[in-house]
Amino acid sequence: MRYVIERMTMADLPRITEIEKLAYPTSQWPTSAYRRELQDNNWAHYIVVRDTVIAQRLQAQEGDLTQTAPRRAFPFAFLQPRPQASEAQLQSIVGYAGLWLMVDEAHVTTIATHPSVRRRGLGELLLVALIDIGYEIGARWMTLEVRVSNEPAKALYHKYGFKIVSTRPRYYSDNNEDAYIMWTDEITTPAYRQMFAEHKTALFERLKQESTVAG
Repeated sequence: MRYVIERMTMADLPRITEIEKLAYPTSQWPTSAYRRELQDNNWAHYIVVRDTVIAQRLQAQEGDLTQTAPRRAFPFAFLQPRPQASEAQLQSIVGYAGLWLMVDEAHVTTIATHPSVRRRGLGELLLVALIDIGYEIGARWMTLEVRVSNEPAKALYHKYGFKIVSTRPRYYSDNNEDAYIMWTDEITTPAYRQMFAEHKTALFERLKQESTVAG
């Protein structure tokens, strides 16, 4: 598949900051916040999605002949951070996401994609990867906040079983917009696992087909 999920590393932060400014022009996390999340927060889990076509094209342009060990896609990407990243590695990052584990609740902190790749299913791919991480780390529920006006995001979250349970007034500091607080039912139940597996399979099939067409 063209797109792969990997753990976020310190070397990825310049590109994360770049996408953050484009995705959230009025309410950004500073680079230092992501640095603290990766270095100091043992309950934080952050990932990136890479476009392998972009990476291959830029590597060819760079004439990069250095031999590097391949990085495995999620869920086999729990590797040591690489010390530095090439321009091709950085520019191949087209989205990122993260969550915190609080006891047995996985709180989604952020999901963002580069504007150039929106409506390709990558936001959904990141959400699926976060739910997979939730399973890996023993979460029983998923929760998040979403702007009340963000209809595409709400539709995606509803698709994966998130339900509006309350409203957090004036949550967003840029325009004082309210946030909906959304929760899933317990993700370990057979019903949720089946629903999740069906949506995940359909998404992966869609992305594979689009990758074949693009190739």
